[in-house]
Amino acid sequence: MTDTEKFRLRHFVEKLVQQGECVVHDDPIDLIDVAAVLDCNPRAVWFRAVGPEKTELVGNVMGTRRRLAAALDTDEPGFPAALRERLRHPVAPIEVPSPQAPVHEVVLTGEDADLTALPVHLQHGLDGAPYISASIDYTYDAKSGFTNIGCRRLMLRGPRAAGIDLNAPSDLRALYQAAVARGERTPVAFAVGSHPTDFLAAVAATAPMDELDVVGALRGAPVPVVKCITVDVRVPADAELVLEGYIDERGLVEAEGPYGEYIGYYGLLKSNPVFHLTAVTKRRDALFQTVTIGGARLTFTDTAQLGAAKTEAAIWNVLQHAVREPVAVCCTASSGGMYNVRVSLRQRNPGEARNAIAAVFCSSGDVKHVFVVDDDIDVFSDEQIDWALATRFQADRDFVMASSFRCVPLDPSLQGSRTGAKGGFDCTKPFGKGDSAEFTVPRPPQMPRRPRQTRTHGGARHPGRPRDPARLRQALPAGSAQAPQGRPLCAQRRRVRVNGRKTGDGGRIIRHRSSVVRPDSRSSPSGPRPVC
Repeated sequence: MTDTEKFRLRHFVEKLVQQGECVVHDDPIDLIDVAAVLDCNPRAVWFRAVGPEKTELVGNVMGTRRRLAAALDTDEPGFPAALRERLRHPVAPIEVPSPQAPVHEVVLTGEDADLTALPVHLQHGLDGAPYISASIDYTYDAKSGFTNIGCRRLMLRGPRAAGIDLNAPSDLRALYQAAVARGERTPVAFAVGSHPTDFLAAVAATAPMDELDVVGALRGAPVPVVKCITVDVRVPADAELVLEGYIDERGLVEAEGPYGEYIGYYGLLKSNPVFHLTAVTKRRDALFQTVTIGGARLTFTDTAQLGAAKTEAAIWNVLQHAVREPVAVCCTASSGGMYNVRVSLRQRNPGEARNAIAAVFCSSGDVKHVFVVDDDIDVFSDEQIDWALATRFQADRDFVMASSFRCVPLDPSLQGSRTGAKGGFDCTKPFGKGDSAEFTVPRPPQMPRRPRQTRTHGGARHPGRPRDPARLRQALPAGSAQAPQGRPLCAQRRRVRVNGRKTGDGGRIIRHRSSVVRPDSRSSPSGPRPVC
C-alpha cells in the first residue's frame, strides 16, 4: 500500500522539535501576534492554538539550510551535492483513489469552503491584506500533458476570492496568458502544508517535464497523488490541506499588494488576476503552514533559503559546461537567495575565472554580482570571501561589468528600469602564481618528524624497542655472539658512559658523594671499591 505518512509535514515538524530546531508555542495566540514571533527567528515555531478557532499553525520550517538539509537526510556541507544528485533522477507519481487520500478526509465545497476560516495572519505591517504564503500551485498543461508546479502567494479578498501574483515571468503566467487569449479559466489547486522536498521541487530549475516527477526525485520515492474534487488537477495525497478553484479569465485587472517581499523591501501595489475557491480538502488534524518572507534578517526566512538552494543548483549545472573544474557555489540567503553568488574553482587555464563570471551572468536574470575565488577559499565563509576580495582583487583589472540584462522588477535599485547591470569580481590569484611566496599563507614553523630510535647491541640504532630477548636476538647484527639466555644480552644493553668512559661490564652505576661506585661486594671483602 502507498505510504502517505512518510512525507507528511507534521511528521517532519515533530522531527525538528526533537532536534531542537522547532519551538512549540502551547499558549493561545492571536493571529495578529504570530508575525512578531516568527520575525528574525532562527528556529521554526509550532503554534498549537492560533486565532479564535485555536488552529495549529507552523512557520519558518525551512528558515535555515540545516533544516533543508535535514529534509534530504543529509547535513549542511552535503546539501548542495545531495540536491543536485536527487534532481538527476525523476520519479513518476502513483495515483491513489480519493478514499485512500488523507487530504480528502475532510471535503468542504460551496458556502462551507471559506478562506477566512483558515489561520491566515497579517505578515507585515503594511501588507494590503493577510496572505496565504505557503501555497504550492498545481496546474495541468493540456498541451504537454504535464503538471506544472510553483510557489505562489494568495492575498485574501473574501471567503472565496484571493489575489494571485502573476507579474513575474513563470510557467503559470504563460499558461494563464494562453488561457486568457482563449477566453478560458485556468483550473488550479494550492497545497498548503507540504514537506520541504516539495518546496525544493517547486522552485527547481529543470528541463520541461511533468513536475510531479521532480517532487518524486527530491523525495526519492513516488509521490502519491489524487485527483481534485472540483478541478481536473492532481495534487499530493499526503498534503495537509488543498485549496481548489480557478483563476478567472479577465486578466491582470485587480489590485494586489503591497506586500513585504523576499528581497527585504515592500513590493508596490500591482494589478493581478483573481483566484476563486471551489473546494477545501484537508486532513482531519491538518497542520496549516506559513512561510517567512522579507524582514530585517533574510537569512532566517524560508523564501531566501529556498531561493539560494535553487540558484546554486542551477548555476552549478551551467558552470560544468563553462569551466573545467568548478569546486563549489554559494548564493547568500542574506541577498534574498539570488542576487550575490560566490564561485570557487580550480583554474587549469588562464581566463577561466572570467568564463565563470560570464556563464553566471547569462544563466539567471536574478543574479547581479558574481565573486569568483580559488579552491582554497570556502565560499560559505564570509570571512574568507572578504579576505580574498581584499587581497586578490584590483578594481581596474579584475572587475567585469555589463549592462542591459533581464532582471527582477522587484529590485528597488532599478529605479523603474526594465533591464539591469551585473558585476563580476575576479578574486583569484594571478594564474601560475598560486605557489609564489607573495601568495603563501604564513603558518607556524613545523620541524620534520623523525622516527623514534633506540640503541641496541653493538651500538647500532634500530627504530622501536625490542620487548623480549627473542626479539632482541633477532635485532643483533650478523656475526655477533648469540647468547642462549636473555640476561647477558640485557647486560650489553645497559652499557653506559661514565665521565666519558664506558663501564667494564655493563652493570648498574651508582653515584656516591664525589665518587662513582659499582655495587659488587664479591670484589672486595671490605665493601664497594671506588671506580675512577
